[in-house]
Amino acid sequence: MNIFDKAPSVHRDAFVAPSASITGDVHVGRGSSIWYGCVLRGDANSISIGSGTNIQDNSIVHVAKSNLQGKVLPTTIGDNVTVGHSAILHGCTVEDEAVVGTGATLLDGVVVEKHAMVAAGSLVRQDTRIPYGESAINYTSLAQAHAAENAKSFEETEFLKSLKLKFAQQDEEHDSTSVALPDNAIPDQSPKVAA
Repeated sequence: MNIFDKAPSVHRDAFVAPSASITGDVHVGRGSSIWYGCVLRGDANSISIGSGTNIQDNSIVHVAKSNLQGKVLPTTIGDNVTVGHSAILHGCTVEDEAVVGTGATLLDGVVVEKHAMVAAGSLVRQDTRIPYGESAINYTSLAQAHAAENAKSFEETEFLKSLKLKFAQQDEEHDSTSVALPDNAIPDQSPKVAA
């Protein structure tokens, strides 16, 4: 479907499901497939999909018209890429042979390098680069650990530091096989009886 003066270009050997919507400046390469319920909207900029790539059911591919940096960003998807069901790709670049998991969201300026993987359900924030062969799940786990650490109060952080120092100081006669732990260090594992 044309939008303004822009029309999609779909290679004759590509598959586009009847319920998929491709509008505007969109190029779909040879042997690629756009599955049921997908929306590819190249209105403010272009969408380019290489050869042998599959965009699975209900995924959305769009371009960035305006963002904090004031950039107008295309979305570029390389060759032999798999984009899982219900993924959202917005103004980003996914290089050759990468995988974007089901339900993942890639925001403006994201670059997923060749052979990299974005785990299912991941949110990849603006201008993030997932390096060659890496997995975005590693970044998600690190971000969660960082957020949990930063949520601690100053007092809690100082208390934990003092505990570490206390248990790190051992004299020469200390037997490491008989460490005394505080009462609350091991959760109560006894079975609970419902009242």
